[in-house]
Amino acid sequence: MDYKYSQRGVSAGKEDVHKAIKGLDKGLYPNAFCKIIPDIAGGDPEYCNLMHADTAGTKTSLAYLYWRETGDLSVWKGIVQDAIVMNLDDMACVGCVDDIMLSSTIGRNKHYVTGDAIAAIIQGAAELVSELKEMGVNLHLTGGETADVGDIVRTADVGFTAFARMRRKDVIETAVKPGDVIVGLASYGQASYEQRYNSGIGSNGLTNARHDVLSHEYAAKYPESYDRVNIPEDLVYVGKHKLTDSYEGLDQNVGQLLLSPTRTFLPLMKELLRDHRTNINGMIHCTGGGQTKVMKFVEGLHVIKDNLLPTPPIFRLIQDSSGASWKEMYQVFNMGHRMEIYTDEKTADDILKLAEKFQIDARIVGRCQASDKNRLDIEGEESLTYS
Repeated sequence: MDYKYSQRGVSAGKEDVHKAIKGLDKGLYPNAFCKIIPDIAGGDPEYCNLMHADTAGTKTSLAYLYWRETGDLSVWKGIVQDAIVMNLDDMACVGCVDDIMLSSTIGRNKHYVTGDAIAAIIQGAAELVSELKEMGVNLHLTGGETADVGDIVRTADVGFTAFARMRRKDVIETAVKPGDVIVGLASYGQASYEQRYNSGIGSNGLTNARHDVLSHEYAAKYPESYDRVNIPEDLVYVGKHKLTDSYEGLDQNVGQLLLSPTRTFLPLMKELLRDHRTNINGMIHCTGGGQTKVMKFVEGLHVIKDNLLPTPPIFRLIQDSSGASWKEMYQVFNMGHRMEIYTDEKTADDILKLAEKFQIDARIVGRCQASDKNRLDIEGEESLTYS
């Protein structure tokens, strides 16, 4: 899969990015999940600022295909949710779960992406903000930039920048320790605040998922949906499925499963942090790096994940279509839980009860032990070791 990723112009590990930022200032809390800086906005030494930026990635190309095939404009709201949640849930990992400002950056090729689609994107952001406000999470849209940049964007690119100000005493800096247990919050199912089943796909690995799952007929029909110059033809839409195919008796088709909006855990996290902030030693958003993400934030620790949630159907579909090893799958995708909370056993029990309230599957998926070097063992579809 890594070879395919590279040939398709993307990288699961973002090695070039990590190399480029090596040595840069890591902010007030070097091991925090997000970079945190002094309170530039207010000048108060008891406060700090954090700014985060992310996009929906190549999931926008998949949304474009589905929209063109079906006329369903609602997929663009899902893309907005992907881009926003990739910011929000990263910020939640440092304890920031409320009063967050959002600014959008949207680039499109107007020859392919119409005004109706742009309107759906912009209106989708307002709708999502309104929905989260009803659940007690306050977001504030501050505007943004929407540009016609057909020379550099084939279809559309949707990103958001998020800013917040919080008390330094509320910051959670990752400090996972031996004896911690790991609570995994499911990425799939239907949370109490979701309108339909979520496949759990999130916003990572969609380049390979799209090309490995979907039929080659889309290459000829929508050549603007991929890089015709640099991607070898034998890696373009090499799957056997159409977007509207059913899968394993689920009430959503293949396209809808691949396009499930990234679930936010903020309604749960806000309530969790209200009561248990001081009992949490770290939270990991399993995005880039999938189930191995935690390895970027620990030192001298053996992380054991031996009680994972069931692998959702979407990841079995991708693995079967791509032929990827399970080791690669766990490095690229969340594989069933996208948020990890490292804490003590008593707090873990309270988190499980809270998750049940929000109708989110959760369990203690593993534990941490002291080690002379970092090591991660996963007991999932196979027994896997990463170091």
